Amino acid sequence: MASQPTLEDIMASEIKRDIAMRYFGFRKLIEEDELALSEKTRQYSYILQKRISFDLIRIYVLLRDEELITSFLDLIGLHKELFYDPYLSQSFNIIKRVLACQHFHGMFRSSRFTNYILDCYENLTMHAELYRQRVRELQDDRAFIAEEIKEFYRENDLNVILHFLQSMEDPKATGSMQGGMEIGLAEGLEQKLHLAPPRPIEQTMTILPPLQPLPTIKRPLKKLAKQAYKIQPPEILALFARKETGCDREGSADPAF
Repeated sequence: MASQPTLEDIMASEIKRDIAMRYFGFRKLIEEDELALSEKTRQYSYILQKRISFDLIRIYVLLRDEELITSFLDLIGLHKELFYDPYLSQSFNIIKRVLACQHFHGMFRSSRFTNYILDCYENLTMHAELYRQRVRELQDDRAFIAEEIKEFYRENDLNVILHFLQSMEDPKATGSMQGGMEIGLAEGLEQKLHLAPPRPIEQTMTILPPLQPLPTIKRPLKKLAKQAYKIQPPEILALFARKETGCDREGSADPAF
């Protein structure tokens, strides 16, 4: 017949349970924070791919000429051809897609064309700033998790925990051989249970610089738009003959931040 657990056995069991709950409970909180960060990163990357890419691509396809596009990027402070491909201005299907469901304002076709490029850029600066705010939010979240992990290891030294648990099992097990076994076991568990800080946001997200506000570049941007207007093919000019384009495709609306 099995002997009844003593009060000492019960207390030891409770202490072990408490240590395990604290250790794995803390780990679970960190892992949940990491999952939340990963999901937010995915969502914000999607925003970049949709909203900002559409703003830029609309400007690219209307500027058409690579020299004009390069001048535009230099003008706004974006020294990287983000989402640019020379094929964009050659495919009328792509142009129709990115210009679907758009509204233009202006008395003449040329003024509607120029105003639309200005509107696209204003949208770009707004969306880019919102995106930059989201990136800063992710950077703060990542820094918080990294600090959580440091605190976790400060409070949960596996070698100390295992030594303490072993001393509860066998108070005499304090020799050098036993200590070496504890260290080896702790190192093995440490590798299996290792918590690494999330990768820096700069390695997982496109980092946008602050763009020039529209009022500061409006005049040179209008000049680029007027140059671009002169090289538009008839099918593009026809889109600006009216004050809006048709919504002939699904999913034309941009996702909200």
